[in-house]
Amino acid sequence: HQWNLDFIADAALSEKYSQLAGRIDETLAFIRACGLRSAPQLHKTHFFTAHEALLLNYEQALTRQDSLTGEWYDCSAHMLWIGDRTRQPDGAHVEFLRGVGNPIGLKVGPSMDPDELLRLIDILNPDNDPGRLNLIARMGADRVEEHLPALIRAVRREGRQVLWSSDPMHGNTIKAGGYKTRAFESILREVRQFFAVHRAEGSHAGGIHIEMTGQNVTECIGG
Repeated sequence: HQWNLDFIADAALSEKYSQLAGRIDETLAFIRACGLRSAPQLHKTHFFTAHEALLLNYEQALTRQDSLTGEWYDCSAHMLWIGDRTRQPDGAHVEFLRGVGNPIGLKVGPSMDPDELLRLIDILNPDNDPGRLNLIARMGADRVEEHLPALIRAVRREGRQVLWSSDPMHGNTIKAGGYKTRAFESILREVRQFFAVHRAEGSHAGGIHIEMTGQNVTECIGG
């Protein structure tokens, strides 16, 4: 059957449909740029997604209850995280994500103190389930050694089961010519310090959280 889809062009959401299609094209172009034009891995690999749970009305619309277990899951992505600006213990973002069964992340910035971190951990992972909570440190290259050790010690002292990872992007943002960018040297320095602090504290550095784009923009300078 042939369907006339001209009504989409006249719909109020037509611009959003066009934007979505454009983003899909950009994603496929990025995959091709990575050399995966005809790679068999695209047909064999499980593809996991994650994003910040910022727009709660969007996340709520995609949340479903598992008919077998009764658990609630946010189906917009496999893993969701809470940003450093929306991590208030009594805030809506923490309240929403504590109620879903997804693995979740929590951005941990330089203003986080040990007591607040422990409170957030207990809210988001009350059963102390390993793999449930990913603490994503985003301190800035000049603040890792000052702020991160006390947080690691508090988490270890209280026996909390978490994954530690490093976001070296957001704490190192600068403006160059009016545009936000990052210096590659600062990114690399924060990653190295993150791993060094964990080695010194006898903790485990679980990975890094980075950003990339297939668009023709200067995401980073140097390197």
